[in-house]
Amino acid sequence: MEKKQLDWSNLGFGYIQTEKRYVSTYKDGAWSEGMITEDPMVTLNECAGVFQYAQTVFEGMKAYTTEDGRIVTFRPDLNASRMADSARRLEMPVFPEEKFIDAVVQTVKANAAYVPPFGSGASLYIRPYMMGTNPVIGVKPADEYMFRIFVTPVGPYFKGGAKPIAIKVSDFDRAAPNGTGHIKAGLNYAMSLHAIVTAHEEGFAENMYLDAKTRTKVEETGGANFIFITKDNKLVTPKSSSILPSITRRSLMYVAEHYLDMKVEEREVELAEVKDFAEAGLCGTAAVVSPVGKIVDHGTEICLPSGMSEMGPVTKKLYDTLTGIQMGRIKAPEGWIKEIC
Repeated sequence: MEKKQLDWSNLGFGYIQTEKRYVSTYKDGAWSEGMITEDPMVTLNECAGVFQYAQTVFEGMKAYTTEDGRIVTFRPDLNASRMADSARRLEMPVFPEEKFIDAVVQTVKANAAYVPPFGSGASLYIRPYMMGTNPVIGVKPADEYMFRIFVTPVGPYFKGGAKPIAIKVSDFDRAAPNGTGHIKAGLNYAMSLHAIVTAHEEGFAENMYLDAKTRTKVEETGGANFIFITKDNKLVTPKSSSILPSITRRSLMYVAEHYLDMKVEEREVELAEVKDFAEAGLCGTAAVVSPVGKIVDHGTEICLPSGMSEMGPVTKKLYDTLTGIQMGRIKAPEGWIKEIC
């Protein structure tokens, strides 16, 4: 299989249309067999449920070329499970988890020429998504749905390495208690757009959202979970029923405990204690870990001891270990790596 002639080392983090994608439809209570298609266009009725009432969920994951030349993806079973949870919460039919994994494998195999070579710093981003497709004018779930996967080669989220970012404590709430903050629904991201644009206009890279009930506890950003490193070398991550259960965060917690012999705490994190941490970072599929150097709370600067020049030493170990597992340089725990071809 010959790779596409792309400038792999200079790819940005953006959409490049590839040749194949996967599609399956739900009608009369059952999912179709599913197929690979070359057609990137989706044609829907103007009254489709996805347009009227935002009935859509999605996932984000990556495929990599390992050091020994295999194409693999990372923990797709957890993406399948999380998408099933998201679908249930929005009264959408669950796309079967084994079928989800098979669809990912089919789509990546069909686009193997677009998987960046090892050492390029790039990867193949995989976007599974599902939406209500039949006309719905009354407020109710759709009856018909479409599940699709497209892929696109992307460069590293941070060109030249991950430099610490400055973020702000947001005046907006990301999710309501007992709401939809724990699922990967398009509506959660739509409501965060104004807040992130506002943060960028003010010179910040991201927002720190607090819990909506008391506005005293750290939750997450618009698209990533927080991790903190204490001065006595513990990894602490916020616990809340209204934050997205990040697969990257879950993996970093395991890496910290089992590879780096660190203590791990998943607990409520008060905003007032953030000043006492040694390092902070945001974790997610796109960047793996984004180090945080400064948090501004309405004019009060909280400067992490790790500084604004480079990733903190413990965060760097976590990042290097997890990416080493993903790229095949470090032995992975059982079941973490799904070989595609």
